[in-house]
Amino acid sequence: MELLKDDSGMSTVEYAIGTLAAAAVAAVLYAIATSDWMEHLFQGLIQRAVSSV
Repeated sequence: MELLKDDSGMSTVEYAIGTLAAAAVAAVLYAIATSDWMEHLFQGLIQRAVSSV
């Protein structure tokens, strides 16, 4: 039963999974930020901001 109480290595695996999840979220955000849709959105916002001045 001592084997079931041994948690060594658990935190390393949890950190690795957390790091992979953060990298996946960053990749998705990068893909969205560099997409044509986002570029057109920013251009429209800038044009509206400049034309209202």
